[in-house]
Amino acid sequence: MTLEYVIKKNGMNPQTDMVLDDSIQFDLMAGAFSGGNADYVTLFEPTASLTEQAGKGYIVASVGEAAGDVPYTAYFAKKSYIQEKSDIIQKFVEAIYKGQKWVENHTDREVAEAIIDFFPDSNLDLLEKVVARYRDIDAWKTDPIMKEEDFELLQTIITEAGELKQRVPYNEVVNNEYAKKVIE
Repeated sequence: MTLEYVIKKNGMNPQTDMVLDDSIQFDLMAGAFSGGNADYVTLFEPTASLTEQAGKGYIVASVGEAAGDVPYTAYFAKKSYIQEKSDIIQKFVEAIYKGQKWVENHTDREVAEAIIDFFPDSNLDLLEKVVARYRDIDAWKTDPIMKEEDFELLQTIITEAGELKQRVPYNEVVNNEYAKKVIE
């Protein structure tokens, strides 16, 4: 959806100006691309860097950077859970913020060392480059607050992709109460 948004943002129509195949399961996209099924593919890291390292393609742009601040990761809980377990919600948000601050205050190498076990197909040098690349495009937030303009951009992307029929008011679904407490 974000790739389609960026394509449109740059004056092209994904339905008429190209063949956009969105039928491939996400975790199979790198293999399909490497197998010759497309001229371009959108991949998350470190898969993109691993594909480039294997000589099967080149990283030419960042879809995330081109799209703007899109809240890819958000956490959901039922209102009843939040009301009953507000202490757990607060501790969870504190842990997220602690992680955000840790990443912000450590080197690319230190972050790569901390996450290497989650990427068994990668190596430390490659992950360090990935961390630097994400840092260079300001991909990581430094606090857990979801801004209204970011939420609106997300809804625009989903609406333009035909997956959201009705926009939802920010104040009805976003609760920054716990995030604001943690950054005070």
